[in-house]
Amino acid sequence: MARTAISRRLTWRVARLAETREETATARTLVFDVPGWPGHLAGQHVDVRLTAEDGYSTQRSYSLAAPADGDRVELTVQNVRDGEVSPYLTEILRTGDPVEFRGPVGGWFVWRPAETAPVLLVAGGSGIVPLMAMIRARRQARARTPFRLVYSVRTPADRYYAEELRRSQPGLDVAYVYTREAPGGSARAPGRLTIVDLDANGWPAGFAPDCFVCGPTGFVERAAGILLNLGHAADKIKTERFGPSGG
Repeated sequence: MARTAISRRLTWRVARLAETREETATARTLVFDVPGWPGHLAGQHVDVRLTAEDGYSTQRSYSLAAPADGDRVELTVQNVRDGEVSPYLTEILRTGDPVEFRGPVGGWFVWRPAETAPVLLVAGGSGIVPLMAMIRARRQARARTPFRLVYSVRTPADRYYAEELRRSQPGLDVAYVYTREAPGGSARAPGRLTIVDLDANGWPAGFAPDCFVCGPTGFVERAAGILLNLGHAADKIKTERFGPSGG
């Protein structure tokens, strides 16, 4: 299935909203039924297309938030103010409404349960989405691969999947880096990700972990640079970045 998901010719499919979950005040997880969905790998993304009655269409790419589950596909979408697609998906779309999906897309920024190297996930903001798919894929496969997640967010209220990540998962360690406001009693003052954060909460370079970094461009460049400075091999650091797209 994994090989097929990467190599088959991509076509547009009708997806219908099945359910929604609130993640933060501005982000929603959207669960779609997509008949004929070919399956996907954790870390891949899809193109989503909206078409108006007058024929005008627009599309955006969104990371898949969960591992393959038959015809069910999950996205977590951040509502971008004045955006063209995200406000429709998070505020207007109702259960049963259709959109179009094309994918899955991407075959490099992926994690497979058969891989055994330790994994370090470094997320900035909504960059947690494809990394959460990897965490869920690990749990689904009952894999014993050790995972560590370093998750940088502005405030505690901005955390995606907070309850799920709070629940204990053997072999998964989670550390938060708050950049604007830390919770009461936090030993770390608010501030940007530093070499101390990744040195203390990541894997030693000698363990040769697979490192996945996802977030805004500036965050990704900073985190990848820190990992290189800590001695991690460049070919073990995989990055996925995003920037302004009009939402």
